[in-house]
Amino acid sequence: MLIFLIESGLLGLIGGVIGILLGVGLGKGVEYIAVNAIGSLLRADFSPALIIGILFFSLIIGMSSGVLPAMQASKLKPVDALRYE
Repeated sequence: MLIFLIESGLLGLIGGVIGILLGVGLGKGVEYIAVNAIGSLLRADFSPALIIGILFFSLIIGMSSGVLPAMQASKLKPVDALRYE
């Protein structure tokens, strides 16, 4: 069961990293456009605490969404659990 929980947690964490990269990129892109268009009225700022919180949240969400499949897979033989959903 622990293997499946770790796997779902890592998948959630990878999704969180991709989301952070997209969010920061989009925020900085909008900031760049706004600075060139209207001046320094809009500023995008991302604190390290916010990014760590997002990563922790995505890990928890990934693990919580993998609990039921992990419990079902833990009741099977390892070969059967890895072969099918």
